[in-house]
Amino acid sequence: MRGIQVLNRSFWSVIIFTSIVVAFVACSGNMNEDSSSNKDTDDEQIIIKYGHGFMTETPHHQAAERFKERIETRTDGQIIVEIYPADQLGVVHQQFEQLKSGEQEVALLPAARLSEIVPELQLFDLPYLFPDRETAYELMDGDFGQELLEFLEKENVRGIAFYEDGFKQFTSNHALKTPEDFHGLNFRTMESEIIMEQFRSLGADSTQIDIGDLYVSLENKAVDGQENPLVTITNMKLYDVQDVVTISDHGYLGHVLMYSNEWFMTLPEDMQRKFIEVGQDLANWQRKQVQEEERYYMEVIEKSGTEIVKLTEEQKDVLKEATSEAHEMYRSEVNEVILEKAYEEIEQIILLKN
Repeated sequence: MRGIQVLNRSFWSVIIFTSIVVAFVACSGNMNEDSSSNKDTDDEQIIIKYGHGFMTETPHHQAAERFKERIETRTDGQIIVEIYPADQLGVVHQQFEQLKSGEQEVALLPAARLSEIVPELQLFDLPYLFPDRETAYELMDGDFGQELLEFLEKENVRGIAFYEDGFKQFTSNHALKTPEDFHGLNFRTMESEIIMEQFRSLGADSTQIDIGDLYVSLENKAVDGQENPLVTITNMKLYDVQDVVTISDHGYLGHVLMYSNEWFMTLPEDMQRKFIEVGQDLANWQRKQVQEEERYYMEVIEKSGTEIVKLTEEQKDVLKEATSEAHEMYRSEVNEVILEKAYEEIEQIILLKN
């Protein structure tokens, strides 16, 4: 009897031991599967879309290429950036809607074209707001610029940094040196009430025309002139259908690098920091490239035979006074507090420089 009891204990010991081993092996298998699954997730490549409206030879596209290179390097190839230039992902409003929904992750879009969605960004459309580029950069890169970018957040879009096209210049078929020179002319404009008010205050009419139709509209005399930075005037060869380029530096055309907040918030914090750092760092590089390119653009326009007229500071002051109604429109219809802050910041920047 005693022998049978010992045998039973041994039998059950073997059964229990065997069960433990089987369970351990099963758990180990599950742990390995989980580990493998996590590894696959960590190593999975994420493809994002970066859209803008410029041709591939511009500083804007070159900045996008550098963005791609840096992001892919800093994320060890986990993020792959696909670049879509020349509005391949749609025009400005279409790309902005895609950012809001998360369908598109990154975009570089002109502030002026977003004025209907985020009216505060019309600040850049105000004639003769910035006395020079350096003042504009200090304003945009400081707390004030960040406050402007935060107006995008209500649209579920995250503003990262201000890039640029540069100062706008006028083109027409005669020089535009005084307010009287604008009287009776019809200028192409973007969908910005501030810009339209600028032309009204100079005694001119304005017509909203898509940028893609601008060359033909000038060629067919549907409009008499237009305003754009040198990068656009040159790349679109507008000098071929206009007799005079007036270097007025009357308005600043900024671009905003934006991320889809829908997508951005899915990233871990360390990766979010990388995207912010890369986007902001490249703003300085892109601006310098635009300035360097402008010397080349001037040479191209001169060689084309189109006349270049450079306004004096006194002539600019007269135009500034004549277009002050555009500032008052921003004050009364957009945001008086933002405008006053901008004036104060600019005045402070100028005082510190002097």
